[in-house]
Amino acid sequence: MGHDPGICQSVSAAAQAPVTLRVSAEPPLPGHPFARIVENGKLSENGQRSAGGTVALKHEPTAPYHSAQDALRVLETVARRSTGVTDTELLRRTGIGSERLSPLLRMLRREGYVEQTADGAYVAGDTLGRLSSAHGHDRALRDQLQDTLARLRDSVGAAVYLSRYVDGEISVTGCVDSPAAPACNEWVDFRSAAHASAIGKSLLGQLDLNARRDHLSRHRPARLTSRTITSEKVLLNTLDAQRPTVPVLDLQEYAIGTVCAAVPLTAGSSVGCLALSLPIRHAHRLRQAADTLNREAAPVLLSLAI
Repeated sequence: MGHDPGICQSVSAAAQAPVTLRVSAEPPLPGHPFARIVENGKLSENGQRSAGGTVALKHEPTAPYHSAQDALRVLETVARRSTGVTDTELLRRTGIGSERLSPLLRMLRREGYVEQTADGAYVAGDTLGRLSSAHGHDRALRDQLQDTLARLRDSVGAAVYLSRYVDGEISVTGCVDSPAAPACNEWVDFRSAAHASAIGKSLLGQLDLNARRDHLSRHRPARLTSRTITSEKVLLNTLDAQRPTVPVLDLQEYAIGTVCAAVPLTAGSSVGCLALSLPIRHAHRLRQAADTLNREAAPVLLSLAI
């Protein structure tokens, strides 16, 4: 896996394009600062545009999408009650079961979307206040996404990457690393290395067969290491066998000395993924880190969705 030096420690303009979701037809109270966010939300069912036209997605939305959708439903409910709403009311109004609501509320509190008052009610938090402001919304969105990615980096103990498939090409739109979690050197352009990288295979895996073939016709698989799959037939079979709920792994297929993992961020027409990279000396941590990445992807999707 690799990165553009200008991407790490920042979230590029491409990441600002929202992956928006509509979860309820009932609007917040008129004039509420969250009203604009909810009003702008929508869930698109259109195909992703590529160089070859409209691309049908292969998989249904995965767990992070459903968690983000539930989170938006909770935030809409909180936004309608300026005096706060209890967890019992949230259970009744959102229809989300208690076994899912409790960890969801913990995540929303951690990310600053909601706060809990002394009497136990939930109200809008500082993050929502910043994002719902007419002034500085874009900056607040970038800051929130950056903070979320940084927390995820620290949680998995690895450099974390945000990537999208846009107009038939791979685009790494965000990367957060640190001295303790260094990013991998991009020695081959990502756009030409989808067949070898965890990011590329995760993104291609979310497309239908025609879209995959279209991409590979423009970027022929080249041997980057002795582990790289260069046969289009083998690669397509591998992608087809990949379960969307299981992280995609790159075991030194892109670069010797680096292992990677990626999980999909699928919502409507958006094709994206979260990924991590580790030096080969930390390969024993890859699967556990990948599972953590998959489990904690929802806050990133939520940051993109608002």
